[in-house]
This record gives sequence, C-alpha cells and structure tokens, in this order.
Amino acid sequence: MQTGYYAATGGMVAQFNRMDTIANNLANANTTGYKKDQLITGDFVRLFKEAQSELPIANQTEAAAQYFNRSLSRVPQITDAFTDYSLGSMQKTDNTFDIALNKEGQFFAVKTPQGIRLTRDGTFTMNDAGNLVTKQGYEVLPSDYMQSKTGITLNQQDSIITIDKNGLISTNIPGSTQMIANKKLMIIEPQNVRMLTKEGDNLYVPDPADILSPIAESGSVMQGYTEKSNVNAVNEMISLIEANRLVGMYQKVMDTQMNDMNKDAIEKLASKN
Repeated sequence: MQTGYYAATGGMVAQFNRMDTIANNLANANTTGYKKDQLITGDFVRLFKEAQSELPIANQTEAAAQYFNRSLSRVPQITDAFTDYSLGSMQKTDNTFDIALNKEGQFFAVKTPQGIRLTRDGTFTMNDAGNLVTKQGYEVLPSDYMQSKTGITLNQQDSIITIDKNGLISTNIPGSTQMIANKKLMIIEPQNVRMLTKEGDNLYVPDPADILSPIAESGSVMQGYTEKSNVNAVNEMISLIEANRLVGMYQKVMDTQMNDMNKDAIEKLASKN
C-alpha cells in the first residue's frame, strides 16, 4: 500500500475545504454583521491520542496501542468547524434604523417563513405598512412577541425615532418634541452560540432546546451604527495563499509516489528478472 499517496490525497482534500471556507469568508468581508468560519485540521494521531490505550486490538496493552498508532497513515483531515463570533468594528452611519450590538453573543430576533431566526445584521428599514423589517423583508421582533404575536409598527409621520441602549424605541408626539415609548427590540443571548446553525441571508437557526428569552437590559444597542464583519481580508488572503501552496506540495508528493517511485520499483524488479 502506498500510504504516502493516500496521505497526500487526504491532505489535498483538507486544503480544498480550507480554500472553500476562506473564499466564503472573503466574499462576505463587507457583509454587515457577518461572522467568519474557521476549520480545524487534525490527523489520526491526534484523533486517537485520548483513546490510544483502548483500541480494539487483540493485545490490549499501551505498547501495542502505540505501535498500532505509529503504523497508521497520518492523513490530515478536517476534524472540526466553528464560527468565530468575535465583534466586528462599529461603523457610524447616523441612519435611524441602522442598529448595532456592541457585545458578543447577542442577536436580534426576526420572523421568517421558516420560523424565528437570529441575526447580527441590524441594517433595518420601515416598509410601506410601517413595520420594522430587515433588508430581506423579515419582520424584526419586539421583546413581547411571544405574548402579543405582533411586530414593531411605527407611524410614517414620526419625525423623531430614538432607540436606547436596551433597545427601547421611542417616538415623538406629532407636532411636538415630547417622546412616548413604543415597543422594545427583542435581544437574544443564546446559552450556547456554538449550537447556532448558519442558514443564509446572515441568519442563524437557534438550538430548538434553547429558550429564546429576551434580555431585559442588554446595554449593547447602538443606534446609527452598523457592525462590520469580523473578517480580516489580509489574514484570509495569506491563509488562501498558504492553502494553495500546500495543494501544490501535495500534488508534487502524489506525482512522486505514482511516477518516480513506481518507475524505480518496476526497473529494479525488471533487472532482477
């Protein structure tokens, strides 16, 4: 068995997966509130490190297990994938319905045809019916949605609309500067953000077991700001170049295994006969 060839093949596949992830991150470098994805590469030795004395082999001794591990091909492979939820930089826009969250792990709740979803993209707008919606037209939910089942409705004639640090929306009485309280944004902080699933349109599917309870005082809402993606384009380009070079190196190893070594073996066998 040409283990070197299979190891190089596995390494190449792992780098292809890295390149796909990096390319997706770069494509969303300018997407508001986007969180970059990361991959973890491992090999058989790492995977078996914690259980190397409990392998299903006849001789259940540590020495035998270690020998078995050494005989395995150290094929690089993707062992885990995760989303980096670190904060992106805040960009001031002064737009009334541009809203950012300056704390990690907090999300806006929106209503989609598939159910309630979470997002960090706070570039909202008001539709013709006066409802606060996302760029895709999904309804932005208030903190009392579970009880009222209604969204956030604003008056087209409201000339002053303010949103405080906890998400409370206030509007002025027509013809005056006196403010009255409207609804409050539903800000959700999932118990385990790693259980969120990306769905597209910058939305996340929450864990079904997670109770979506709004935060009473999030203290993170910034009106007139948007959160930029946390993708560092320079670092991603460096990683992309690195992955591309590794693909070339693995290709060279495969060529060496299949061509040079096989040719050498055939010539030696032929000379013996």
